Parts: sequence; C-alpha cells; structure tokens
Amino acid sequence: MPIEEIDLQIDETPIPGQVKSFLAEAELRIDELFDTEKNRKVPRFIPSNAELVYRHLSSIVSGDFSLGDNYCEWGSGYGVGSCIASMLGFNSFGIEIEPSLVQASRALAKNANIDVTIIESDYMPEGFECYEGSGGAELIRPENYVYGTSEHIDVSYEGMEINLDEIDVFFVYPWPGEQEFMLEFFQAIAADGALFLVYLGDDDFALYRKTAEPFD
Repeated sequence: MPIEEIDLQIDETPIPGQVKSFLAEAELRIDELFDTEKNRKVPRFIPSNAELVYRHLSSIVSGDFSLGDNYCEWGSGYGVGSCIASMLGFNSFGIEIEPSLVQASRALAKNANIDVTIIESDYMPEGFECYEGSGGAELIRPENYVYGTSEHIDVSYEGMEINLDEIDVFFVYPWPGEQEFMLEFFQAIAADGALFLVYLGDDDFALYRKTAEPFD
C-alpha cells in the first residue's frame, strides 16, 4: 500500500485562550446531549478527544507537513474537529450524515463565529460503496475507477466547491475494526502527498501520508 506512517512530534505549548474557550463551549453542548439522553437518537456518535485533535492538527501546521490548507473530516459529528481546523487556518469541510448533528455543528460554528462548511452527506461519494464481506469491510469502487490515474479521485460532495484530490488533510475517528478499510478508502481518493489523521481511541492517534502510487 503506497502509504507511509509519520512520527508526529506533538506541540505541547499552551493552547490559545480562544481555542480553550471554544473547546469548553463544545464540551458543554456535547455533555448536554448525553445528559438529556438525546444521544440515543445518534447512537453512532462518540466524540474524540478534542484537545488532542487540536494538538495534532496544530503540530501538522507548525511542522509544515501539509502541502496545502484544505481539510476534510469524515463523520464530523458535532463539528469540533472541523472548527478546530478552521481556527488553525484550514479551508475546512465536515461531512456528517446525521441531520441533527449537522444542525448542532452548524449552530456551534455560528455561535463561535467560525467559518466552516458542514455538509450533510454520507462520507462515501457517489460511486463508492462499503461491502461487508466475510473478511470484513471491502471497498467497492466506481466502474470508471482506474488505479494509478487521476480518474479515481475526481470526486466530491454536493456543496463542496473542490474535489477530494484537492484535500490536503483528512481526519476520521473510525469504528473499531474499520481502520484498514478507511486507509484503503483514503488511498483510493486522496492525491499523492495528502495526509490522513486517524483517531484510534484511548487518546491514540496515527498520521499517514499517501505516497506515489505504483504503475503496472
């Protein structure tokens, strides 16, 4: 697989006050969601460690790892990660299929005056599918998918003004057992040089970069 893992050194400098205030407000809203048991309507929503998301994205920026400033989060939930990316200077997009979370994340961003685009959509673009086979999740590609050419990455979401091959940093908090599938999906749609930040749970992250694809 033409993907390399990057050993990211985390920046431990104090978090800026504006970011701390935003994270505190986001935590209050998410806690209210769980305290009122409204999360039962979105059982697949499990927030990541927002402070560590900030530190990892901040380290990516300060370390000059990203080739550009376009960011996309798959399954953006309450929109915290997407808002953090925007605060760090990214042109940020969050992809979330649950309407109530889309509404909540847009409200959170508006309240904090953060410029971010939250799109109500499945993270699998048209033509791609996830097939649950006997060996686990398998990626089904569009009929016109041609490995090793640009044809397989000329895809986007409705409401996103750029294609996925223009995204420089992707972020996801996958369900247990879906990490390999998400890496395969990232490989299928990302451009060479793109980064993939993955939250593995238990405060553990991994960062990958897509390298040049082999040609037959």
